[in-house]
Amino acid sequence: MNVKIQSEIGILKTVIVKRPSLEIENLMPDYADTLLFDEIPYLHKMQEEHDAFVKVLTDRGAEVLYLETLMAEALKTDELKEEFLNRLLRESNHLYGYVSEKVKEYLLKFSAGEMVEKIMGGVRKDDDGLKIPERKSLLAEVAHHYPFYVSPMPNLYFTRDLTACIGCGVVVSKMNKPARRKESLFMKFILDKHDRFAGADIPVWLDRDYPFSIEGGDVLVLSTEAIAIGISERTSAAAIEQLAKNLFAGESGVKRVLAVDIPKERASMHLDTVFTMLDHNKFTIHTDIFDKHGEIDSYIIEHSDCDAAIKIKPLKKLKAALMELLELDEVELIPCAGGDVIAGPREQWSDGSNTLAVAPGVVITYDRNYVTNRIFREDYGIEVLEIPSSELSRGRGGPRCMSLPLYRE
Repeated sequence: MNVKIQSEIGILKTVIVKRPSLEIENLMPDYADTLLFDEIPYLHKMQEEHDAFVKVLTDRGAEVLYLETLMAEALKTDELKEEFLNRLLRESNHLYGYVSEKVKEYLLKFSAGEMVEKIMGGVRKDDDGLKIPERKSLLAEVAHHYPFYVSPMPNLYFTRDLTACIGCGVVVSKMNKPARRKESLFMKFILDKHDRFAGADIPVWLDRDYPFSIEGGDVLVLSTEAIAIGISERTSAAAIEQLAKNLFAGESGVKRVLAVDIPKERASMHLDTVFTMLDHNKFTIHTDIFDKHGEIDSYIIEHSDCDAAIKIKPLKKLKAALMELLELDEVELIPCAGGDVIAGPREQWSDGSNTLAVAPGVVITYDRNYVTNRIFREDYGIEVLEIPSSELSRGRGGPRCMSLPLYRE
């Protein structure tokens, strides 16, 4: 099987990452906010840190696949290169008519690998070999000062958001923000066209053409029968409901979905920025998502034989919901930085609760979140594998965000 994810903590065997590259160099202050960055990382150091992350993964026995390599391998003929470009440029809504055609002609001159790097990195208007005569149009006038024909995709190193693997199937994300909307097209094309995946009959529980947004960072696979999904800034309740119906109707093995209504703000953009699984009964959580009573609106969704197809059970206590879903007598919710009023929000901002489990009780974290990491080790017996993070963390995502697991034992 190419895809099998039945928990958050099973031994990680295969994972997709994206090494930061030209797309980071093409960030600039005037458009950083539009591209969802608060600041501009230093690429050379960022790559060193990402390489250290990959080394930890491979040292633990994981097969690491690079998104950019898989995409180049999928574009194995000129026909496939043109097919992909047609899809991509159709979704580049600031392009217009003849400009789109000229950009396509320009990109088709490159090898598959060079074309992928150019698309991900951004096609600049002043690129060598790309001379498009200006024609009068309102759209051209409005876009006159924007330096790109195809915008860079600096968030691509957060591969988790592009696709969620559930059981032996996938959700290909409908990305919420315009700056990221084209990103899941890469995974869609890889699943459809790459020799490793094409013809493997991988179920698609929800596809990227669904009208309501859902992103992989909001999806946590708790067990073979239960998943948790964040109702968040990036994932809609409508998409969660439809996904639940599709999972129940398909051969997913999932019987219950826990929807958690987290704050709709950048600091908690996905469920995994405030809540991840460390071990069979241990989770880390940023307690600021709770109200003053220590509660959060949550809903257990199950199959129903009635016309509605689902039944919904509202809950307030997240711990009780997890105990019920996982059939456990006790669950530990470990606060980010121990719940300290200063260290907690500081370390959550640099993804202290965004851990990636490579085995039960063994997690990769950013070294900068030293308070949280110490608590994991000393108070709860978690093995913590730290990676450098001064530049990677500037994109507001952690080790879980930077990984798309395809297969776990």
